[in-house]
Amino acid sequence: MSQFSTWDDFEPLALDTAPLPEYGTGSLADLLPTVAAGMGVPGLTATITELTAADRVCVFLIDGLGWEQLRSHPDEAPYLTSLLGSSRGGTGRPLTAGYPATTATSLASVGTGLPPGAHGLPGYAVRNPATGELMNQLRWHPYTPPRPWQPYPTVFQLAQQAGVHAAQVSSPAFQHTPLTKVALSGGTFHGRLTGEERMDLAAAQLAAGDRALVYTYYAELDGSGHRYGIASDTWRGQLMYVDRLVQRLAEQLPPRSVLYVTADHGMVDIPFDERHRIDFDEDWELSAGVALLGGEGRARHVYAVPGAENDVLTCWREVLGEQFWVASRDEAVAAGWFGPHVDERVYPRIGDVVAAAHDDVLLIASEREPKESALVGNHGSMTPAEQLVPLLEVRS
Repeated sequence: MSQFSTWDDFEPLALDTAPLPEYGTGSLADLLPTVAAGMGVPGLTATITELTAADRVCVFLIDGLGWEQLRSHPDEAPYLTSLLGSSRGGTGRPLTAGYPATTATSLASVGTGLPPGAHGLPGYAVRNPATGELMNQLRWHPYTPPRPWQPYPTVFQLAQQAGVHAAQVSSPAFQHTPLTKVALSGGTFHGRLTGEERMDLAAAQLAAGDRALVYTYYAELDGSGHRYGIASDTWRGQLMYVDRLVQRLAEQLPPRSVLYVTADHGMVDIPFDERHRIDFDEDWELSAGVALLGGEGRARHVYAVPGAENDVLTCWREVLGEQFWVASRDEAVAAGWFGPHVDERVYPRIGDVVAAAHDDVLLIASEREPKESALVGNHGSMTPAEQLVPLLEVRS
């Protein structure tokens, strides 16, 4: 016990203090089923009860635009700020991303309408039970056949089958990625390079059908936050640009349309010092008995050497338990971190130990993850700064 004099001095964070995502009532996974149910797509239920149905819906997902970050920057985002009261059907409340609050997981939740325990992308990097290797679910490396990994249809596919005009408008780089295939396929994909082109085409696609479901995406705000931090001029400049994009799209909405502006997660800046950045690769206690380190710095999946699971859990609680919620796989599943149910195929992808950051702290791995360990802005856990995302609304 390197940080504590006696066991009696140590009080790990209680797992029931972790703020769970609002699965089934107000999470990202509930958005598209609610929207599509309002269009009459069979088999889907409107679980975000505050939303009013519309014939034409555009979802504009801005990567990294957390609720708390938006509220803290009214000068950079005057138009978005003017819409804060419209969030979640005029309640002025945010949605929750789901756990972990990371892009691959959240995009799969949005597109499939399912929580992570069902769609099966429960982290940035997780163990593939078939190979025993870590699989990066954002970059889809090493390659894994997409359909067995995520077998459920997307909401776009269900909408298209029901006669709804479905379309995605995004960067051409995303058109053929496995993540797009498992999370966002269905309808037509339209690749456009600039944000302005995407806004104009999204509006046109909304007008292309009596019922239309259109998704568009912008990634660069998140990239700026990762590289420079949300306190940087670069990030604020990106937010100013995003603000103009949203207004441009809103002003072109065809009749009977609604625009929802949301995000996949928020972000926190983590200082570069040993107190805030704990290096797994230099900590013999944390690495003892660990076969694979998955997840990311604020949302770790830990895969133990067979037989060492309890020892690893005990050690991680002892070393990190005041700064992270540290749970066994069964505890995290029972607590509902990944949703109300975890599919059998997904269960072994979750770490033997799951660690979610409570404080402004990061568990880096400087040798095995040098690029990720150098990021300024980070996300993944269940704190409000990471979990809460807007659902801003504009109706024509």
